[in-house]
Amino acid sequence: QAQRMQTLVSDLLTLSRLEGSPVPGSSEWVKSTELLDQVISEAKALSDVLTGGQHDIEADPCPVFEIAGARTELLSAMSNLLSNAVRYTPAGGRIRAGWRLLDDGSAEYFVADTGPGIEPEHLPRLTERFYRVDRSRSRETGGTGLGLAIVKHVAQRHGGQMLVQSTVGEGSTFSITLPPSRVLAD
Repeated sequence: QAQRMQTLVSDLLTLSRLEGSPVPGSSEWVKSTELLDQVISEAKALSDVLTGGQHDIEADPCPVFEIAGARTELLSAMSNLLSNAVRYTPAGGRIRAGWRLLDDGSAEYFVADTGPGIEPEHLPRLTERFYRVDRSRSRETGGTGLGLAIVKHVAQRHGGQMLVQSTVGEGSTFSITLPPSRVLAD
């Protein structure tokens, strides 16, 4: 219980910092591949703990480009999406993550899984604080119900948005899209 409370306090403090601090400027640039490599490594470690590494976790080939923004915030948002996929995808499931450069010059980070999927009526509420699709599963997976709210805030602070596509029984794809002004392609 103490660990759960510590995680909850940490997530609440993160949200408070995001809401109370200035929008990240464009003076700090970070490589897309560095961010992706770090979150993939963390996801594999989490899978090892939860399922003995029974998830098929892969990074899609990633174009090399730079993103203007707060490295810690971007890592937090990316990691939240990927760790959710690990937590909610049954052992043996497939999880893919990567970056894409879009035709309009924007960039998209995505996480696609073969998990249980999410009923359509839950999709509009996913980023609400403490909202849970399945309250019974949340206790066993250790989530606080704040992760997707954090992701949404990080995306918005960087001029972007978070999107969700899901089909029950097939899986989900979560993505963060960042505007061209935050993307520097090589």
